[in-house]
Amino acid sequence: MESKSLITTAPVDDVYRVVFTDHHDPFSVLGMHEAVVRGKKSTVVRAFLPDAMHAWVIDSADRSEYAMVKVLEDGFFEVQFPGRTNVFPYLLKKELPDGHVEEFRDSYSYLPTLTDFDLYLFGAGDHHRIHEKLGAHYAEVNGVGGVQFAVWAPNARSVSVIGDFNGWDRRKHAMRVLGSSGVWEIFIPGLAEGELYKFQVKTKEGFILDKTDPYGTEMEHRPRTASRVNFLRDFEWKDEEWMSQRREADHLGEPISVYEVHLASWARKPEDGNRWLSYRELAGTLLPYVREHGFTHIELMPVMEHPFDGSWGYQVTGYFAPTSRFGRPQEFMVFVDACHREGIGVILDWVPAHFPKDDHALARFDGTHLYEHADPRRGEHQDWGTYIFNYGRNEVRNFLLGNALFWMDRYHIDGLRIDAVASMLYLDYSRKEGEWIPNERGGRENLDAIRFLKDLNALAHQYHPGVLTIAEESTAWPGVTNAVAHGGLGFSLKWNMGWMHDMLVYFTKDPIHRAYHHDKLTFALLYAFTERFLLPLSHDEVVHGKASMLSKMPGDDWQKFANLRLLYGLMFGFPGKKLLFMGGEIGQRDEWNHDRSLDWHLLQYDPHAGLQRWVTDLNHLYRQHAALYQVDFHSSGFEWIDFHDDKGSTISFLRRSADGSDEMIVVCNFTPVPRHDYLVGVPNAGVYRELLNGDSSFYGGGNMGNAGELVAFAPGFHGRPAALRMTLPPLAAVFLKRVPAETSS
Repeated sequence: MESKSLITTAPVDDVYRVVFTDHHDPFSVLGMHEAVVRGKKSTVVRAFLPDAMHAWVIDSADRSEYAMVKVLEDGFFEVQFPGRTNVFPYLLKKELPDGHVEEFRDSYSYLPTLTDFDLYLFGAGDHHRIHEKLGAHYAEVNGVGGVQFAVWAPNARSVSVIGDFNGWDRRKHAMRVLGSSGVWEIFIPGLAEGELYKFQVKTKEGFILDKTDPYGTEMEHRPRTASRVNFLRDFEWKDEEWMSQRREADHLGEPISVYEVHLASWARKPEDGNRWLSYRELAGTLLPYVREHGFTHIELMPVMEHPFDGSWGYQVTGYFAPTSRFGRPQEFMVFVDACHREGIGVILDWVPAHFPKDDHALARFDGTHLYEHADPRRGEHQDWGTYIFNYGRNEVRNFLLGNALFWMDRYHIDGLRIDAVASMLYLDYSRKEGEWIPNERGGRENLDAIRFLKDLNALAHQYHPGVLTIAEESTAWPGVTNAVAHGGLGFSLKWNMGWMHDMLVYFTKDPIHRAYHHDKLTFALLYAFTERFLLPLSHDEVVHGKASMLSKMPGDDWQKFANLRLLYGLMFGFPGKKLLFMGGEIGQRDEWNHDRSLDWHLLQYDPHAGLQRWVTDLNHLYRQHAALYQVDFHSSGFEWIDFHDDKGSTISFLRRSADGSDEMIVVCNFTPVPRHDYLVGVPNAGVYRELLNGDSSFYGGGNMGNAGELVAFAPGFHGRPAALRMTLPPLAAVFLKRVPAETSS
């Protein structure tokens, strides 16, 4: 660095700190300032333009130009206005080595747009709209539009915005830190949407880190990792009716049947290089499919940006950005809006439990363990090779809370399924003795995570009535779905992992051995009403050598399909909301593979098409009869008729609506042996219609049944006043409903 002569009114050390991007507040040096020139109060303008040969200040009022002195060959310029004390609007002009001349507004002439109150709330962890303040946002300052950048990096020596617009040169847009908040900011006037950018962080040790914006709303297509300026505007939502109904509805008393989907592998375009479908294409194909087959909701495995396809989205690097794999953020809005106009709710898998160690993302963001714990006994997931969020740090908790609210606010998302809740609740999760640190009370509970989850649920339901928060929680933690005010975590629903485990253990048994495992069928009812449960058959059960749902089933091909129809029938009969992973409804034979489409060609074969029809009819039956969904979380909606027939491997039960006016009888035979003259006690005499029979030839069965109707007679059975004498088909679930006397033949 050479100096012609340090003709500058700025402290020399500050000048050098600016030039070397070591200054925590370059605004205190650059831009317009008061100074003493030749003994008089004056005004000076300083600029650091490392690519400029010459520079000028232009007075915006009269367009007069003032040549700046190049104080340092590295590009530090200054012009002095002796005796002029008024602050005036100005532009900068520079000449580049190739002779090109540019005129532009000076970022260092603008005051911060974040208020002290914003910074206070963020520091306290209580800024519920922090997604509107940090990141890259449109701002208009003194009538000039541009982009306001802000990022939290409290331990950085300096932070700069770099991008195509400044040649990825950190010297050109060095940011200032706002007091003790740790938030760095800069306004870049005239910058447009679509620009790529990153934050370049200089650590205390002087290392340079290029970081994706934690609050960035769009990212480049992987493997590239830059953020893209996107104000999330220019989209007109047309789902007002849906949103209004969502606010008013009692969703827990309504049918909820969820189709779990991995967008990259639901279907692909083999004729076009096996490419993914776009958000728009999915709106035109996936949504009609979901509607046709009767599902009420679609649950998307994480759509937040992630670099590694094999993580399925569970290792997130862009928490505020829908993945660019399928299109731009506004196109994801098109998808959600189309869902709502088709009457389909949208649930997103959300991952606040851990994040990957990729250098460009959250890991060691400012050179320190900022978002994660420094101690690996709290900060690392050994199983997944990821970092654990530090929920005790207010700004980290605010980041996650703001992110959850962001998806509900900006994308009209109807629910979040929170992944790996158990790993958040327990400090010793998947750890041996000596590999974890107890809490301040000496216990194994993660008190900070518990507080975070309670805050999450309280805020989600406060700001967005009608949204669902769903816990994937595999332990016996009490009160997961109890209200926060009553000591619970406040979730709307909890995945019943115990039910899923027991059912799959039972169904994989050869029917000849099922009599010895009868308790697997019934055990879930001992705790079914302790939480608000959702019954899942999820993606986790069809990967890593666990086999597809169809391949889990024992027996020959006929028995495999019959068993699978029986499992789905049992799920739709049992109390609890429902979830089925894509491919399960068509009898996918291979394990799920995230790199290719589902095997839709299987539907040309009758057993697969029949299974799909069975799932469709189960969904429609479920949605049409309040007995099957209205009272899922209280024992008044369920009664065993008979669960003692372990030798015959049969069960029967009754489902009832809230006012008792709607009842459904479900009878299941878990053996390939048909039961003739099988007695089932029922509440009333009269005609009972067979609404669904899993052995119907329409679904691929042997067509054994009861000719559509049965008459209940006295004396009763199973302690009830009447009984049905029925044919119970093999490996089948049968749904029966009493026909009102005035309509029966």
